[in-house]
Amino acid sequence: MGMPCQVNSILKLGRDQYPAMLEQGAQHQVTKSGYRILPMDVPLALVNDDWVAHADIVVRRLQWEAGQTTLWFEVQRLYPTPFPVKE
Repeated sequence: MGMPCQVNSILKLGRDQYPAMLEQGAQHQVTKSGYRILPMDVPLALVNDDWVAHADIVVRRLQWEAGQTTLWFEVQRLYPTPFPVKE
């Protein structure tokens, strides 16, 4: 029996989880459904529901439990102009 999981190289957050205000150095915690593997301690793009990137984040901690992934991340860099990463 295996463990189903997704490997993600960006962090996509819905409107209900997206930080209201992005500030460099700010730390946030979010929970995503399912088990997810994300690179840690390297910059990843943070995108919204519309696949628009606004910042680079660094995942500092991951926790898998009860079919969910909780992650703690830090905003590393804000983009001067947000841009779409997917059409």
